Amino acid sequence: MSVLTNLQTRAAATPARIVLSEGHDPRIVAAAVSAVAAGIATIILVGPTDEITKQLSDAGSAPSEDIRIEDPATSPLTAEVAQSYFELRQHKGVSMEIAEKQAQDPLVFAAMLVRNGHADGTVGGAVATTSDTVRAALQVIGKAKTAPLVSSFFLMVLPEGHPSGRGGMIYSDCGLVIDPSAEELAAIAQQSAASCTALMAEAPKVAMLSFSTKGSARHAKVDKVTEATALVKEQAPDLNVDGELQFDAAFVPSVGTSKAPGSDVAGHANVMIFPNLDAGNIGYKITQRIGGATAIGPVLQGLAKPANDLSRGCVAEDVLHMIAVTALQAAHG
Repeated sequence: MSVLTNLQTRAAATPARIVLSEGHDPRIVAAAVSAVAAGIATIILVGPTDEITKQLSDAGSAPSEDIRIEDPATSPLTAEVAQSYFELRQHKGVSMEIAEKQAQDPLVFAAMLVRNGHADGTVGGAVATTSDTVRAALQVIGKAKTAPLVSSFFLMVLPEGHPSGRGGMIYSDCGLVIDPSAEELAAIAQQSAASCTALMAEAPKVAMLSFSTKGSARHAKVDKVTEATALVKEQAPDLNVDGELQFDAAFVPSVGTSKAPGSDVAGHANVMIFPNLDAGNIGYKITQRIGGATAIGPVLQGLAKPANDLSRGCVAEDVLHMIAVTALQAAHG
Protein backbone atom coordinates (compact mmCIF):
# COMPACT_ATOMS: atom_id res chain seq x y z
CA MET A 1 0.00 0.00 0.00
CA SER A 2 1.40 3.42 -0.96
CA VAL A 3 2.07 6.05 1.70
CA LEU A 4 -0.80 8.25 0.50
CA THR A 5 -3.28 5.36 0.25
CA ASN A 6 -2.25 4.18 3.71
CA LEU A 7 -2.65 7.73 5.02
CA GLN A 8 -6.25 7.94 3.83
CA THR A 9 -7.12 4.41 4.92
CA ARG A 10 -5.87 5.02 8.45
CA ALA A 11 -7.60 8.41 8.62
CA ALA A 12 -10.89 6.79 7.59
CA ALA A 13 -10.58 4.39 10.53
CA THR A 14 -10.95 7.34 12.92
CA PRO A 15 -12.91 10.05 11.05
CA ALA A 16 -12.54 13.58 12.41
CA ARG A 17 -14.46 16.85 12.22
CA ILE A 18 -12.33 19.19 10.10
CA VAL A 19 -13.09 22.88 9.54
CA LEU A 20 -11.82 24.46 6.33
CA SER A 21 -11.41 28.23 6.60
CA GLU A 22 -11.53 28.92 2.85
CA GLY A 23 -14.80 27.19 2.03
CA HIS A 24 -15.51 29.37 -1.00
CA ASP A 25 -12.47 28.10 -2.91
CA PRO A 26 -13.31 25.40 -5.50
CA ARG A 27 -10.19 23.38 -4.59
CA ILE A 28 -11.30 23.30 -0.96
CA VAL A 29 -14.85 22.31 -1.89
CA ALA A 30 -13.65 19.53 -4.20
CA ALA A 31 -11.39 18.18 -1.44
CA ALA A 32 -14.20 18.39 1.10
CA VAL A 33 -16.49 16.32 -1.15
CA SER A 34 -13.71 13.75 -1.68
CA ALA A 35 -12.90 13.57 2.04
CA VAL A 36 -16.53 12.87 2.93
CA ALA A 37 -16.83 10.28 0.14
CA ALA A 38 -13.69 8.54 1.45
CA GLY A 39 -15.01 8.56 5.01
CA ILE A 40 -12.01 10.55 6.24
CA ALA A 41 -13.89 13.40 7.88
CA THR A 42 -17.04 15.39 8.24
CA ILE A 43 -16.42 18.93 7.05
CA ILE A 44 -17.31 22.46 8.09
CA LEU A 45 -16.83 24.96 5.28
CA VAL A 46 -16.35 28.55 6.48
CA GLY A 47 -17.40 31.39 4.19
CA PRO A 48 -20.35 33.00 2.36
CA THR A 49 -23.29 30.59 2.32
CA ASP A 50 -24.51 31.40 -1.21
CA GLU A 51 -21.06 31.14 -2.75
CA ILE A 52 -20.21 27.86 -1.03
CA THR A 53 -23.61 26.36 -1.88
CA LYS A 54 -22.97 27.15 -5.55
CA GLN A 55 -19.48 25.63 -5.39
CA LEU A 56 -20.92 22.49 -3.80
CA SER A 57 -23.55 22.29 -6.53
CA ASP A 58 -20.86 22.63 -9.20
CA ALA A 59 -19.01 19.75 -7.49
CA GLY A 60 -22.15 17.61 -7.58
CA SER A 61 -22.89 17.95 -3.89
CA ALA A 62 -24.95 20.00 -1.43
CA PRO A 63 -24.88 21.04 2.23
CA SER A 64 -25.60 18.08 4.52
CA GLU A 65 -24.82 16.65 7.94
CA ASP A 66 -21.41 15.67 6.56
CA ILE A 67 -20.66 19.01 4.84
CA ARG A 68 -21.88 21.96 6.87
CA ILE A 69 -21.54 25.64 6.02
CA GLU A 70 -20.77 28.22 8.69
CA ASP A 71 -20.88 31.81 7.46
CA PRO A 72 -19.34 34.15 10.07
CA ALA A 73 -21.73 36.89 8.89
CA THR A 74 -24.80 34.85 9.87
CA SER A 75 -23.68 31.86 11.93
CA PRO A 76 -25.19 31.35 15.41
CA LEU A 77 -21.65 30.49 16.52
CA THR A 78 -20.24 33.95 15.68
CA ALA A 79 -21.24 35.53 18.99
CA GLU A 80 -19.54 32.67 20.86
CA VAL A 81 -16.41 33.08 18.71
CA ALA A 82 -16.28 36.82 19.42
CA GLN A 83 -16.74 36.35 23.17
CA SER A 84 -14.11 33.61 23.33
CA TYR A 85 -11.66 35.67 21.31
CA PHE A 86 -12.21 38.66 23.61
CA GLU A 87 -11.58 36.54 26.71
CA LEU A 88 -8.51 35.00 25.13
CA ARG A 89 -6.91 38.23 23.88
CA GLN A 90 -8.12 41.00 26.20
CA HIS A 91 -4.80 40.86 28.07
CA LYS A 92 -3.26 42.01 24.79
CA GLY A 93 -5.54 45.04 24.67
CA VAL A 94 -8.21 43.49 22.46
CA SER A 95 -11.61 45.16 23.02
CA MET A 96 -14.98 43.51 22.44
CA GLU A 97 -15.37 45.63 19.32
CA ILE A 98 -12.11 44.29 17.91
CA ALA A 99 -13.08 40.75 18.92
CA GLU A 100 -16.36 41.03 17.03
CA LYS A 101 -14.46 42.17 13.95
CA GLN A 102 -11.93 39.34 14.29
CA ALA A 103 -14.76 36.82 14.58
CA GLN A 104 -15.57 37.66 10.94
CA ASP A 105 -12.07 36.55 9.87
CA PRO A 106 -12.44 33.01 8.48
CA LEU A 107 -9.04 31.91 9.84
CA VAL A 108 -9.88 33.11 13.35
CA PHE A 109 -13.43 31.73 13.14
CA ALA A 110 -12.17 28.29 12.06
CA ALA A 111 -9.43 28.16 14.68
CA MET A 112 -11.89 29.14 17.40
CA LEU A 113 -14.26 26.35 16.37
CA VAL A 114 -11.38 23.97 17.05
CA ARG A 115 -10.45 25.62 20.33
CA ASN A 116 -14.06 25.50 21.55
CA GLY A 117 -14.57 21.87 20.59
CA HIS A 118 -16.84 22.28 17.56
CA ALA A 119 -14.17 20.69 15.32
CA ASP A 120 -11.11 18.47 15.79
CA GLY A 121 -8.76 20.33 13.48
CA THR A 122 -8.53 23.05 10.85
CA VAL A 123 -6.84 23.52 7.48
CA GLY A 124 -6.23 26.81 5.65
CA GLY A 125 -3.71 28.59 3.47
CA ALA A 126 -4.98 27.88 -0.04
CA VAL A 127 -5.81 31.60 -0.25
CA ALA A 128 -4.34 33.12 2.91
CA THR A 129 -0.61 33.51 3.45
CA THR A 130 1.36 31.13 5.64
CA SER A 131 2.06 33.91 8.13
CA ASP A 132 -1.67 34.70 8.53
CA THR A 133 -2.62 31.03 8.75
CA VAL A 134 0.03 30.17 11.33
CA ARG A 135 -0.62 33.35 13.33
CA ALA A 136 -4.30 32.46 13.74
CA ALA A 137 -3.37 28.94 14.87
CA LEU A 138 -0.81 30.19 17.39
CA GLN A 139 -2.99 32.97 18.81
CA VAL A 140 -6.25 31.05 19.01
CA ILE A 141 -5.39 27.37 19.45
CA GLY A 142 -1.99 27.91 21.02
CA LYS A 143 0.89 25.68 22.00
CA ALA A 144 0.20 22.42 23.79
CA LYS A 145 1.01 22.70 27.49
CA THR A 146 3.54 19.86 27.28
CA ALA A 147 5.24 21.09 24.08
CA PRO A 148 8.48 23.08 24.36
CA LEU A 149 7.71 24.83 21.06
CA VAL A 150 5.61 24.72 17.89
CA SER A 151 7.50 23.45 14.86
CA SER A 152 6.65 22.06 11.45
CA PHE A 153 7.47 19.23 9.09
CA PHE A 154 6.82 18.01 5.57
CA LEU A 155 5.71 14.50 4.77
CA MET A 156 7.81 13.71 1.73
CA VAL A 157 6.28 10.94 -0.36
CA LEU A 158 8.78 9.47 -2.79
CA PRO A 159 7.77 8.40 -6.31
CA GLU A 160 6.45 4.86 -6.58
CA GLY A 161 9.26 2.45 -7.38
CA HIS A 162 11.96 4.79 -6.04
CA PRO A 163 15.42 3.11 -6.21
CA SER A 164 15.79 3.44 -2.44
CA GLY A 165 12.74 1.24 -1.88
CA ARG A 166 11.30 3.85 0.49
CA GLY A 167 7.79 5.22 0.49
CA GLY A 168 8.08 8.38 2.54
CA MET A 169 10.05 10.40 5.07
CA ILE A 170 9.52 13.20 7.57
CA TYR A 171 11.58 16.37 6.97
CA SER A 172 11.75 18.89 9.83
CA ASP A 173 11.82 21.81 10.43
CA CYS A 174 11.38 23.14 6.91
CA GLY A 175 8.82 25.87 7.46
CA LEU A 176 8.78 27.57 10.85
CA VAL A 177 11.73 27.62 13.28
CA ILE A 178 14.50 29.62 11.63
CA ASP A 179 17.60 28.83 13.70
CA PRO A 180 16.79 26.39 16.51
CA SER A 181 19.06 26.07 19.52
CA ALA A 182 20.34 22.63 20.52
CA GLU A 183 17.46 22.36 23.00
CA GLU A 184 14.91 23.35 20.36
CA LEU A 185 16.46 20.97 17.82
CA ALA A 186 16.13 18.13 20.33
CA ALA A 187 12.47 19.00 20.87
CA ILE A 188 11.83 19.16 17.11
CA ALA A 189 13.41 15.71 16.71
CA GLN A 190 11.10 14.20 19.34
CA GLN A 191 8.01 15.90 17.92
CA SER A 192 8.89 14.70 14.42
CA ALA A 193 9.44 11.14 15.62
CA ALA A 194 5.92 11.16 17.09
CA SER A 195 4.59 12.56 13.80
CA CYS A 196 6.28 9.73 11.91
CA THR A 197 4.50 7.17 14.08
CA ALA A 198 1.15 8.96 13.73
CA LEU A 199 1.22 9.51 9.98
CA MET A 200 3.36 6.72 8.57
CA ALA A 201 2.77 4.00 11.19
CA GLU A 202 6.50 3.29 11.12
CA ALA A 203 9.04 3.11 13.91
CA PRO A 204 10.99 6.36 13.65
CA LYS A 205 14.68 6.32 12.85
CA VAL A 206 15.84 9.88 13.42
CA ALA A 207 18.89 11.40 11.70
CA MET A 208 20.27 14.66 13.10
CA LEU A 209 21.67 16.19 9.92
CA SER A 210 24.82 18.25 9.48
CA PHE A 211 27.60 18.88 7.00
CA SER A 212 29.68 16.52 9.15
CA THR A 213 29.38 12.83 9.99
CA LYS A 214 30.69 11.64 13.34
CA GLY A 215 33.34 14.30 13.71
CA SER A 216 34.48 14.51 10.09
CA ALA A 217 34.38 18.31 10.45
CA ARG A 218 34.75 20.64 13.41
CA HIS A 219 32.61 23.75 13.78
CA ALA A 220 30.23 25.37 16.25
CA LYS A 221 27.30 24.46 13.95
CA VAL A 222 28.33 20.81 14.12
CA ASP A 223 28.61 21.09 17.91
CA LYS A 224 24.98 22.27 18.05
CA VAL A 225 23.81 19.12 16.27
CA THR A 226 25.89 16.77 18.40
CA GLU A 227 24.61 18.50 21.55
CA ALA A 228 21.04 18.18 20.32
CA THR A 229 21.59 14.48 19.59
CA ALA A 230 22.89 13.92 23.11
CA LEU A 231 19.86 15.71 24.55
CA VAL A 232 17.44 13.54 22.56
CA LYS A 233 19.18 10.38 23.78
CA GLU A 234 18.97 11.64 27.35
CA GLN A 235 15.34 12.83 27.16
CA ALA A 236 13.99 9.94 25.03
CA PRO A 237 16.30 6.96 25.61
CA ASP A 238 14.01 4.56 23.72
CA LEU A 239 14.04 6.69 20.54
CA ASN A 240 16.27 5.43 17.73
CA VAL A 241 18.32 8.55 16.93
CA ASP A 242 21.85 9.23 15.68
CA GLY A 243 23.97 12.19 14.66
CA GLU A 244 25.62 14.14 13.50
CA LEU A 245 25.09 12.63 10.04
CA GLN A 246 25.39 13.98 6.51
CA PHE A 247 22.35 13.36 4.36
CA ASP A 248 23.98 10.63 2.29
CA ALA A 249 25.10 8.84 5.44
CA ALA A 250 21.54 9.01 6.77
CA PHE A 251 19.84 7.92 3.53
CA VAL A 252 22.12 5.52 1.61
CA PRO A 253 22.84 2.20 3.37
CA SER A 254 26.29 1.70 1.84
CA VAL A 255 27.36 5.24 2.73
CA GLY A 256 25.92 4.86 6.22
CA THR A 257 27.89 1.67 6.78
CA SER A 258 31.07 3.38 5.58
CA LYS A 259 30.73 6.68 7.41
CA ALA A 260 28.91 5.57 10.57
CA PRO A 261 29.60 1.86 11.10
CA GLY A 262 27.46 0.24 13.77
CA SER A 263 24.69 2.84 13.57
CA ASP A 264 21.11 1.54 13.41
CA VAL A 265 19.97 4.83 11.90
CA ALA A 266 22.65 5.58 9.30
CA GLY A 267 21.44 4.56 5.85
CA HIS A 268 17.94 3.82 7.11
CA ALA A 269 16.61 7.11 8.55
CA ASN A 270 12.97 7.99 7.90
CA VAL A 271 13.00 11.21 9.97
CA MET A 272 15.44 13.87 8.77
CA ILE A 273 16.10 16.73 11.22
CA PHE A 274 17.72 19.71 9.54
CA PRO A 275 19.95 22.06 11.56
CA ASN A 276 18.16 25.25 10.48
CA LEU A 277 15.43 26.56 8.20
CA ASP A 278 17.86 27.37 5.38
CA ALA A 279 18.88 23.72 5.08
CA GLY A 280 15.39 22.35 5.67
CA ASN A 281 13.57 24.58 3.21
CA ILE A 282 16.17 24.08 0.49
CA GLY A 283 16.34 20.35 1.18
CA TYR A 284 12.62 19.65 0.89
CA LYS A 285 12.32 21.70 -2.31
CA ILE A 286 15.24 19.88 -3.94
CA THR A 287 13.64 16.55 -2.98
CA GLN A 288 10.33 17.74 -4.40
CA ARG A 289 11.49 19.45 -7.60
CA ILE A 290 14.45 17.30 -8.64
CA GLY A 291 13.60 14.08 -6.84
CA GLY A 292 9.94 14.12 -7.86
CA ALA A 293 8.62 13.67 -4.32
CA THR A 294 5.19 14.85 -3.20
CA ALA A 295 5.57 17.37 -0.36
CA ILE A 296 2.66 17.50 2.10
CA GLY A 297 3.00 20.45 4.45
CA PRO A 298 4.06 22.43 6.25
CA VAL A 299 2.31 20.40 8.93
CA LEU A 300 2.37 22.03 12.36
CA GLN A 301 3.29 20.07 15.47
CA GLY A 302 3.24 21.14 19.11
CA LEU A 303 -0.16 22.89 19.00
CA ALA A 304 -2.88 22.14 21.55
CA LYS A 305 -5.08 20.90 18.68
CA PRO A 306 -4.34 20.34 14.97
CA ALA A 307 -4.15 23.28 12.58
CA ASN A 308 -2.34 23.09 9.27
CA ASP A 309 -1.23 25.24 6.37
CA LEU A 310 -1.59 24.73 2.61
CA SER A 311 0.43 26.10 -0.26
CA ARG A 312 -1.41 28.76 -2.25
CA GLY A 313 -0.48 26.74 -5.33
CA CYS A 314 -2.19 23.62 -4.01
CA VAL A 315 -4.63 21.47 -5.95
CA ALA A 316 -7.66 19.66 -4.55
CA GLU A 317 -5.68 16.45 -4.09
CA ASP A 318 -3.15 18.30 -1.88
CA VAL A 319 -6.01 19.58 0.28
CA LEU A 320 -7.40 16.06 0.60
CA HIS A 321 -4.02 14.78 1.79
CA MET A 322 -3.84 17.55 4.37
CA ILE A 323 -7.34 16.76 5.63
CA ALA A 324 -6.20 13.15 6.14
CA VAL A 325 -3.05 14.31 7.95
CA THR A 326 -5.07 16.60 10.21
CA ALA A 327 -7.55 13.83 10.99
CA LEU A 328 -4.72 11.48 12.00
CA GLN A 329 -3.17 14.16 14.18
CA ALA A 330 -6.51 14.58 15.93
CA ALA A 331 -6.77 10.83 16.46
CA HIS A 332 -3.31 10.68 18.05
CA GLY A 333 -3.96 13.57 20.41
